[in-house]
Amino acid sequence: MLLTIPKLLNQAQLDKIDQLLDGAEFVDGRLTAGFAAARVKQNQEMRPDPARMQTLVRILMASLGHNETFRFGALPHRVADPIFARYRPGMAYGDHVDDPIMGSTGPRFRTDVSMTLFLSPPESYAGGELVIRTSFGTRQVKLPAGDAVIYPSSSLHHVAEVTEGQRTVALTWIQSYVRDPARRELLYELNMAREHLLKEAPGEAHTGQVDRSYANLMRMWSEL
Repeated sequence: MLLTIPKLLNQAQLDKIDQLLDGAEFVDGRLTAGFAAARVKQNQEMRPDPARMQTLVRILMASLGHNETFRFGALPHRVADPIFARYRPGMAYGDHVDDPIMGSTGPRFRTDVSMTLFLSPPESYAGGELVIRTSFGTRQVKLPAGDAVIYPSSSLHHVAEVTEGQRTVALTWIQSYVRDPARRELLYELNMAREHLLKEAPGEAHTGQVDRSYANLMRMWSEL
């Protein structure tokens, strides 16, 4: 399941992130890539700076924690600290799947869901589409600044070459309570119906049935 999250960040948050990134040091992105990914990765990533990262993480995590599409779609158990990456003309990231296990410098976790948060207005750079292969064909994603997309970490994907301007994004990975992407999709759709029924027909018997079915499927499929 591929889900877009409009306006995850507002303009004030984007301005603050731009300010923080403006004075940051960026290094070769291959330093954080696995062996296979490093062969096709051409970008730059912000070198971790504890004070700067603390503020960046606080901005992003506060928004994620309040966003229903993220919470219902990803069913997050653990969320990695973000990586801030930029692509300048000539840079791209070839076909790859994300590493299945991350967290070499801290607690290790399984990557079930990947998220790309767009920080540059799409009209400010040419190319740079996130291209994701799905069971329904290939999707090209290039969203407004502040919007995000989440998709299964097992998906084959790449970033098209940037030919003009600069593409800046934040990336993070999620270990979900529900490992299987098909089950997450079913739960997301069921929960959308459940939320609607709880608002529009809270006292109806079928509302209670859908509510209990969602809760029991979560109990059946979730991993802690």
